[in-house]
Amino acid sequence: MFNFGSKMLLLFLLAFPCGLISVGHVGADPAEDSVEDADAAVDEEEEDEEEMLVEEDQVQHTEGDEEEEAADKLITSHPDADTTIIFTTGEEFPANEIVKFLVGFTNKGSQDFTVQSLEASFRYPQDFQFFIQNFTALPLNTVVQPQAQASFEYSFIPAQPMAGRPFGLVILLSYLDTEGSVFQTAVYNETVTIIEREEGLDGETMFMYVFLVGLVSLMLFGLYQLLEARTRKRISVKIEKGTVGVNDVDISWIPQETLNAMNKASPKTSPRKRTKRAAGADQ
Repeated sequence: MFNFGSKMLLLFLLAFPCGLISVGHVGADPAEDSVEDADAAVDEEEEDEEEMLVEEDQVQHTEGDEEEEAADKLITSHPDADTTIIFTTGEEFPANEIVKFLVGFTNKGSQDFTVQSLEASFRYPQDFQFFIQNFTALPLNTVVQPQAQASFEYSFIPAQPMAGRPFGLVILLSYLDTEGSVFQTAVYNETVTIIEREEGLDGETMFMYVFLVGLVSLMLFGLYQLLEARTRKRISVKIEKGTVGVNDVDISWIPQETLNAMNKASPKTSPRKRTKRAAGADQ
């Protein structure tokens, strides 16, 4: 009995720790599953928040674009305002020269309009949203009463590098009504060609002509100096010496006997005497 009881106690002692270990493993698995489920839920919540943020940004950008488009659409012309334009310098647009025009504004309504500014700009001909040359806006601040007219003068100078190419010319007139609403009318919105005038002299051409005249003058002066030097050289070589008389020669150093002999050897006789002497010699 004792042996049997001791064996049962030994088996119980061996089996009880194993049972505890297995129970611990079984109890631990649901905890780990719950932790993993919680992490997955957190990840899903973060992804949902990111998606919500992206959607909100897209919605904000869309709303901003819509507001800008709406603002652009709000700036339009008033039905009671009428505008006209006349180019006082002609329909041509020469480069580096003043272009002037007059803009007429007619108030056909029953309220006052305050004309604020007049501006002009050159745009890219394929897309008028791109500015090529923007001119200074002319502040006016002129009140035009109902059934009245007003005219405004504006001028600009196209840049020289723009010559020979087409550009979009946009002329805008901005004005307000009595309620403070802003309106804008495109007085001119067409494609024009900047030309380059061939008549007249510009600074570069004038400088070139002055330089050429100076160079030709210098060449002519050098040629004149060369010819003059050659002429002087020829004159100095071809100097003719005139005949010198006996009285002009100093013969004092010649002995008197030699002079007497020279005079006797070459007597001065006339041609008749020489002929007679020659005839007597023949006889």
